[in-house]
Amino acid sequence: MPPSIRPLDDHAPRLLTVAVTSRALFDLEESHSLFEREGVQAYAEYQHRLEDEVLEPGVAYPVVRKLLALNRQLPDQVPKVEVILLSRNSADTGLRIFNSIQHHGLDIVRAVFTAGEPTWPYVAPFGTDLFLSANPESVRRSLQHGVAAATILPASRAAAAHRDQLRIAFDGDAVIFGDESERISREQGVEAFGLHEHQRAHEPLSGGPFRGFLSALHDLQAAFPAGEDAPIRTALVTARSAPAHERVIRTLREWDVRLDEALFLGGRAKGPFLAAFGADIFFDDSAHNIDSARLHVAAGHVPHGVANPD
Repeated sequence: MPPSIRPLDDHAPRLLTVAVTSRALFDLEESHSLFEREGVQAYAEYQHRLEDEVLEPGVAYPVVRKLLALNRQLPDQVPKVEVILLSRNSADTGLRIFNSIQHHGLDIVRAVFTAGEPTWPYVAPFGTDLFLSANPESVRRSLQHGVAAATILPASRAAAAHRDQLRIAFDGDAVIFGDESERISREQGVEAFGLHEHQRAHEPLSGGPFRGFLSALHDLQAAFPAGEDAPIRTALVTARSAPAHERVIRTLREWDVRLDEALFLGGRAKGPFLAAFGADIFFDDSAHNIDSARLHVAAGHVPHGVANPD
């Protein structure tokens, strides 16, 4: 094991814990294709041969890098951000991944290598707030076990150079909030949805799969001074519009959670607005919205709620 991979105090408090798979963190698509075509032995030989060749960043890399960079700005006594690596490689073939972690200067110190077995069972024991994976089945199983998770997908065109500030955008219904209101929209139409939300404007929405992650992110934001120079900025980007906006605002107030920006788009395509916000990643339950987002930014599909039947 590389000397920089060191043990941590199991009881050390964490402001935020993110688990990421090796295929999401690094570009392993070529070797993954080889594995699917020729099997385990060919894959192992390939990784051994290229053991000292550094892997290029994958779609989750910019978010991971910015999250870990926050630790350099936090006071010593403040709990830190931790990123956990989960991989279906064996420890032997995973040496190239550890070498790449060192090369890129990523402070990732915990890892699980399952030698082909699913990684999702290890997400919850780490106390994970967010799981990013390229494997939709792992994401679905993690969501079923109460962990915020998304299948991370790259932008279809190269994004412009981003600022150091981490920018995360969320859809509302079935992501931050439950999907009860979205069910009414799909089953009874937009007018019935608007009336339902107007009548229940003072009744908080239920929490969705990303409520816990949003709260943890809010606590992390609170460790830094507010303002335009804050290292994290968040946005709600929702198809809702007036009068359905009020219930959202009151729910976030009830939860005591801050979102820096709120975009009520009334059904407009989300992609251009996410580009204007400069999102590093956007989370949505709708495949249609993900397709729009991916034209501009990296996106995380959250296979939850009425838009994603089993």
